[in-house]
Amino acid sequence: MRKPRDIDAELRTLQDKAKSLKARKVLQLGELVTATGADTLDAETLAGLLLEAVEQQKSETREGWRRRGAAFFQRRARSPKNAGGSAGDDAGSAADSGGHGAR
Repeated sequence: MRKPRDIDAELRTLQDKAKSLKARKVLQLGELVTATGADTLDAETLAGLLLEAVEQQKSETREGWRRRGAAFFQRRARSPKNAGGSAGDDAGSAADSGGHGAR
């Protein structure tokens, strides 16, 4: 006879994993803000800038931003000071894998 699945345990495991992934995403977004130097902006200015970017409807503008961001990460990857695996590398992988920074 087959052992019944513990659906509650599986659900808890999935919820824990989702919580962990969300925390990692938040950390990587913070690292991205720091890596780009945007941490020098006050919170209101940064929020306004991000809201404007999210609301931007012109695909050519967004594509230009995406290209500029890709060039930024390529430049950082080639930089000798980041060869040791700094936080900037994690921020780059977050933006590359999720693509949230280019929306």
